[in-house]
Amino acid sequence: MAEVLFGTLAEFADRKVRVKVVEGREIGIFALPDGAFRAYENVCPHAGGPVCQGRLMPRVEERLAPDRSSLGLCFSKEQVNIVCPWHGYEYDVRTGVHQGHGGLRLLSYEVRVDGGRIFLVL
Repeated sequence: MAEVLFGTLAEFADRKVRVKVVEGREIGIFALPDGAFRAYENVCPHAGGPVCQGRLMPRVEERLAPDRSSLGLCFSKEQVNIVCPWHGYEYDVRTGVHQGHGGLRLLSYEVRVDGGRIFLVL
């Protein structure tokens, strides 16, 4: 496997995601609040939209009462989704898996950080 320099940690100081062309592929790297990074090809498996250029937002969850009746919707405090700007398909930013269809997932890449530099493993 080859490693390619994607950029530096300083490039993420003002943003949570950077999208660049790496060896002919558009790839987005997401900086997560815990310091981890995730990388995905910038192609939504649904219709090919630029998924990495979509919004990051908390997952919407339904709160349930003990009798299983709905207490309404709320935003997750733990899970954040990438929302494809074309059709609104949502993928967990940590796993790349679609929220409603486990068979749909983003093409992921390994990320390695060393000395303030971010490498993409292809």
